[in-house]
Amino acid sequence: MSPKDVSSGSTNAFTPARIAVTVLAILTIVFICVNTQDVTIRVIIPKVTMPLWAALLGVFVAGGLCGAYLFRRRANR
Repeated sequence: MSPKDVSSGSTNAFTPARIAVTVLAILTIVFICVNTQDVTIRVIIPKVTMPLWAALLGVFVAGGLCGAYLFRRRANR
């Protein structure tokens, strides 16, 4: 019986990769929360004035959705 066939029945939730992603997400949220001034952003043609935290949060969510989509596609192969 190979080590791959043996299952201990429990999964380790605290892998180094999960810890790194959690720390990175927390640092990103802190960075978003401390940047509160208004900024002007050009979105293709119009200029939009909005709080920087809202723009950063939007980019964070969009990146998370893209990452989840790519991870899900790779897992289905």
